[in-house]
Amino acid sequence: MTTTKTKKTTEKPIETLPINPFVFEVLDLVSKQRTDAKKVEALKIYEHDSLKAIFIWNFDESVISMLPTGPVPYADTRDQNVYSGNLSDNIVKEAAGGEVATRQDLLGQGKTSLRKEYRNLYHYIKGGNDALSTIRRESMFINLLQGLHSREAEILILTKDKQLTNKYNIKFEIVKEAYPDITWGGRS
Repeated sequence: MTTTKTKKTTEKPIETLPINPFVFEVLDLVSKQRTDAKKVEALKIYEHDSLKAIFIWNFDESVISMLPTGPVPYADTRDQNVYSGNLSDNIVKEAAGGEVATRQDLLGQGKTSLRKEYRNLYHYIKGGNDALSTIRRESMFINLLQGLHSREAEILILTKDKQLTNKYNIKFEIVKEAYPDITWGGRS
């Protein structure tokens, strides 16, 4: 008589993010989930209109960016450092004498987030504010990027080129399942 042992795997609960997390914190969290079901669950937990706006711009083929494709020179290299981890992790790193990942957020240097600025994204897509001149639109975009946390600015640059999936492991099908209230298509 042989006995086989079955290994029970318990699913880890989804990590808790700070209240009002940055969009990059949510995307990082969702991207590192192993199953599609967990990705959907994480998106539902941290649902916010700013996330939906980013996903619509990135995945909806009817949304046409009115900005040039490619990289955007918007700040000096020091301000464009990309930090890993969430804001809470970075605070702990700073306290331990590590990288100053949160300096722009905690020292009140006027940095903002996509969570606060997403309502203004209509300026940068076709049909949103077509009266803007190209130069004015691009200047506004650069100003927005300079005001955002560097990781939030990176997301916006990827999104304008519909390249969010190059950095984050989040498929369109996952977004559709997590946010069935989004109507896709017919935007421009």
